[in-house]
Amino acid sequence: MFIQTESTPNPATLKFLPGQSVLGTGTADFPSADTAGPSPLAQRIFAVNGVTGVFLGADFVTVTKEGTQEWDVLKAPVLGAIMEHFQSGQPTMESAAAESAHADHDGENDEVVTQIKELLDTRVRPAVAQDGGDIVFHGFDRGVVYLHMQGACAGCPSSTLTLKMGIENLLRHYIPEVVEVRPVAA
Repeated sequence: MFIQTESTPNPATLKFLPGQSVLGTGTADFPSADTAGPSPLAQRIFAVNGVTGVFLGADFVTVTKEGTQEWDVLKAPVLGAIMEHFQSGQPTMESAAAESAHADHDGENDEVVTQIKELLDTRVRPAVAQDGGDIVFHGFDRGVVYLHMQGACAGCPSSTLTLKMGIENLLRHYIPEVVEVRPVAA
């Protein structure tokens, strides 16, 4: 098994591409070892000393390291953990459901929310997935779109710029009701 790696805009994260499906559809974010229970793959990766976050995408795994650790030291054990997992035949997730790509929110802005989600799915999510992350819609209230960055995008030095200059400008261009985009914590 050959696993490729790619750097991300976030120097604390590295994207691992095992050359096969990881989740198939959806994403799963494990910001700490305590949250990795539903994923045997995430549990194996967290067993590597210095790993602080694991994010699973359709065909990639993004791993976040402690600030004091070096990728030169961590890369081989993480590669080994991913390889061991896929050779074991265990599922990536114990339950069939991965985390939802969007939080559910109802309200009087259903048409606007539908447009926002469609733009996020077609224009934004593929771009942030290329960088090893994902974006989750959390709500729309009085012209403000609330989003949560995951994976490599969480904590990335350029995530604020991505939200404000990229996503906010895109949404404002296509949806006049949108006036601002704000990040939210999980």
